[in-house]
Parts: sequence; structure tokens; C-alpha cells
Amino acid sequence: MTSHFFAYISKIRWIQRWGLKRNTVNENVMEHSWEVATISHCLALLHNRRFGGSVDAHAVVTAALYHDCTEVITGDMPTPIKYHSHAITDAYKAIERSAEQELLRLLPEELRDDYASVLLEEELDKDVKRLIKAADTISAYIKCQAEINSGNAEFSIAAEEIALRLREVAMPEVDYFLATFVPSYQLTLDELLKPQRRP
Repeated sequence: MTSHFFAYISKIRWIQRWGLKRNTVNENVMEHSWEVATISHCLALLHNRRFGGSVDAHAVVTAALYHDCTEVITGDMPTPIKYHSHAITDAYKAIERSAEQELLRLLPEELRDDYASVLLEEELDKDVKRLIKAADTISAYIKCQAEINSGNAEFSIAAEEIALRLREVAMPEVDYFLATFVPSYQLTLDELLKPQRRP
């Protein structure tokens, strides 16, 4: 059997995010997925080591890498449209579930059960889903801040709304990540390369 699965999902590199906004730096779904995977990995480790959790950090990372693969079929639906009404949200969720199944069917049968555990949202553990969603939101916040720092006011309201969502999730691992890692995103390369002063 020849499978188109990986060739097909590799096309997410051509899907641009934030389609309704003017961007100073474009972001595609493939690079976004990598960022969400790295952030969710850290959140999972913090969840376990500092906040008494017991989630499988490797399962979180793997699921995060695939979390937007369905967009190769659906495209990237901007958040304001996706959640504009219950009818649109429900319809889009149904389309996403259908796209998950379509991607799963592209795989050789002996691999489908393994991939179902990372491709199908309904198969994900609730803690895994929660950590990936939090990482996805942090990634969006970082993007908004980068655009604002480039002088693009188009992202100002989105940044405020996303910051509010991050506060409302009430996850200590999110608060830790925001306080420890996010400020450095505002630095230039030269500033990042300067030796850090230790307390």
C-alpha cells in the first residue's frame, strides 16, 4: 500500500494563520505546531514536577505536533469566526472530526490505532487536551506580542483577549511559563546572547 498521509499533512506549511489580520511576519501551521509542541512539553513537565501531576509528557508532545493537521483539509478558521455562534462552532467541530477520520484512513491499517490516539481529539486524555490548549493559547499570545512590538496595532485587542483567557484557565504551569519564559521573547538576538546575571 502507498500512503499519502505524510505528504498530505506536510502541506500544512502552506496554510497561513491569522488570515483576517494584517501580519508583519507570517506564521504557518507547521511552525505553529512545532511551537505548541515545545511549549506543551514544558507545561507537561511543570505539571508533573512542580504541581503534582502525572501526565505522559511524551504523549502531550506527540499529540501537540498533530493538533492542527486537520487544517490541511479544513484550512485555518480564524477564532472570531469559529466562535461567532453556536451553529458555526458546532458545524466546524463536526467538520474537524470528519477531517480527523479522513486523515486516519490514509494510514496503513496496522498503524491506525496508534495514530488514532494522537489524531482524534475524542481519544485524548483530558489533561493532555488541556495542556495542549494552554500551549496553543500561549503561542497565540506570543504571536500577538511580537506583532504589537513590530508596531502592528491590528493585534492589540486579540492580545488583551488572549491574556484574559490565559488568566481564566487558572493553571499554575501556565503562570510559571508566562513569568519565566515569555519575557525573553521581547529581546533581540544580541540581548539574548548577553550572559545572564545569576541572582
